[in-house]
Amino acid sequence: MPMPERCSRFAEYRDKVLELFASKGFGQVGMRELATCLGLAPGSLYHHYPSKQHLLLDLIEEFYEELLATLGRIEKKTKRDMLPRLIQAHLNLHRDMPWHFRLAERDSGCLNDDQQARVRRLREQYEHRLMQMLGSKSRFDEQAQLAAGHAIANLLNSAPGWLMQHPLDEAQRDELLENLVSGAVEGLLRSPARASSLATTSSLVTASALATVRQ
Repeated sequence: MPMPERCSRFAEYRDKVLELFASKGFGQVGMRELATCLGLAPGSLYHHYPSKQHLLLDLIEEFYEELLATLGRIEKKTKRDMLPRLIQAHLNLHRDMPWHFRLAERDSGCLNDDQQARVRRLREQYEHRLMQMLGSKSRFDEQAQLAAGHAIANLLNSAPGWLMQHPLDEAQRDELLENLVSGAVEGLLRSPARASSLATTSSLVTASALATVRQ
C-alpha cells in the first residue's frame, strides 16, 4: 500500500493537534481553535487541511503505519517467541504514542465514510499481518481468521491502558499485562472451536478499551 500524501507541515503540527484532540475530545475542537493552537490564521490552516477530519485521518493513518512498521521490524529479527515480542512492542509503542492510541480507539468514527474506509483497510492489513506472524492460518477458516485478528488487535491495543490507574512500576505493569494478554491469545489460538465466540470477545475488549480511555 503506498504511503498517503500529507501536508508538508504535518510533522510540525502533529504534537499540538494530538494533544488538543485527545485531551478535549475531537468533537469539542473547532478549526478556529486548531488554528489558534498552531499559531496560524484560520485561512492558512484551511489551505493545508479542508477540515479537521483530514487532520484526524492523517494522525490515525500514521498510527497504523507505525504499527505495520513495528510488525515488519519484529518479523525481520526473529521467527521465534513471536507473541512475547509482539506484546512488548505494543507496550513500548503505547508509551511512545499514547495520544495516537487514544484517537484511533475513540475518534475513528468521526471520519467520513471514505476516510473510515481508508482506515479500515490499514487496520485489516495490520490484523492480517498479526495473524500471519502468530502462525494461526491453519487453525481457522477465513471468517474466523478475520474475527481472531480483530480480537487480538483489540487486546494488544487496549491492554496498555488497563492498569494505568494502579500505582505499579513499569516492570510490574508490563509483566502483568504480558501474562494477561499472552494467556488470552494463546488460549484463543489453541482452540478453533472458540471461533464462534470471537465476536463477543472482540466487543468486550473494545468496550474495555473505550471505558479506559474515558477515565
